[in-house]
Amino acid sequence: MGSSGIFEPANIGGIALRNRFIRSATHEGMGDGDGAPLESLEKLYVRLARGGVGAIVTGYAGVLQQGRCNFPGMLMIDDDELVPAYRRLVGAVHREGAPLILQIAHCGRQTRSMVTGMCTVAPSPVRDGYYSEEAPQELTEAGIREIIDAFVDAAARAKTAGFDGVQLHMAHGYLLAQFLSGHSNRRRDRWGGSLENRFRIVSEIMGGIRKRLGDYPVLAKINGYDGMPGGMRVGEAVKIAMMLEVAGCSAVEVSSGTIAEGLAIMRGPKLPMEAVLAANFKFKSIPRMLKPVMGRILPVVVPSGPKPLSGYNLEASRAVRAAVSIPVVVVGGLHTLAESSRAIGDGAADFVSMSRPFIIEPSLVRKYEEGRQAASKCTMCNYCTIMIEKEPLRCWNGRLPQGV
Repeated sequence: MGSSGIFEPANIGGIALRNRFIRSATHEGMGDGDGAPLESLEKLYVRLARGGVGAIVTGYAGVLQQGRCNFPGMLMIDDDELVPAYRRLVGAVHREGAPLILQIAHCGRQTRSMVTGMCTVAPSPVRDGYYSEEAPQELTEAGIREIIDAFVDAAARAKTAGFDGVQLHMAHGYLLAQFLSGHSNRRRDRWGGSLENRFRIVSEIMGGIRKRLGDYPVLAKINGYDGMPGGMRVGEAVKIAMMLEVAGCSAVEVSSGTIAEGLAIMRGPKLPMEAVLAANFKFKSIPRMLKPVMGRILPVVVPSGPKPLSGYNLEASRAVRAAVSIPVVVVGGLHTLAESSRAIGDGAADFVSMSRPFIIEPSLVRKYEEGRQAASKCTMCNYCTIMIEKEPLRCWNGRLPQGV
């Protein structure tokens, strides 16, 4: 398939896309105090839709208050009162010709109780390597059931609001990924041990959605691998993708990495020190006079992320695609038209999704299609990744304004 093939119409679980480019879920920090989308989020999605993207996956929306992230402005989908605001958002995006998919999530141990006001929870009471200030409480049978029901309820609200589908966030070390990983799931009951047991929470969520909503499209974002000891590896990810297909999943997006691995998820040539010291909860309270010293120490002790910087999930995506018949989406370091076209043409994936390139250029797909540009202008500085701990999503282009 040449570059023209990536611009041809395609389909995911009955969702019609005008091309094979997808905006991958990206936390925008554009929700109000209740988690309803703000006008700024509508404007962002409208720009993306007008810019030619085939489909938009929202930033993650929390299914329970205990599963909120520690970043400001997270979307929530835990209350029926939020549906009207989402219905307006969906309508605005649909008018521009793009489908909108709601990513639903629970952060598990990757959050902070001082933000949620509740104890953090996880499959097992294992401290997270990054959110290490508190050990999570091990979920009880009742707690797991509450979470399953919350995901099903969230999907129902999404359908009522008009979303074209939902995506289960099963990657990047969040709660569903915590259940799937042997690193974080040390349980010896029916929710842990074998892969089938670790997958059980996902299976029951999928079953609940199917029973309640029929063939409503449900996508999943998974880790093809991570760098944690006893964590996810490609062979296990392939089995998970096969289990998802059996459960009725409409498509699998393949990503990688956890928060504890530094910039493993969104890689870059160097640690964005200025942004880390300005916004990260572990370092922003350091006295100004000490920040230059920390700026020299942190790059030595904090992981900046593995290499390579481009196409780093293609091998895992190719293995998944060879094992399933549902569409496979690949994300990660695909910042040129040639790379994206090759990923599809070579059989590594059916669709390409991007995050950072759309932060700096919401109209990138249109530029690609019209021949005005062959590569994203993103420098992979990752300031956007860090500064969302403090401010709504934007491109900082490797520098902070005076006083930030």
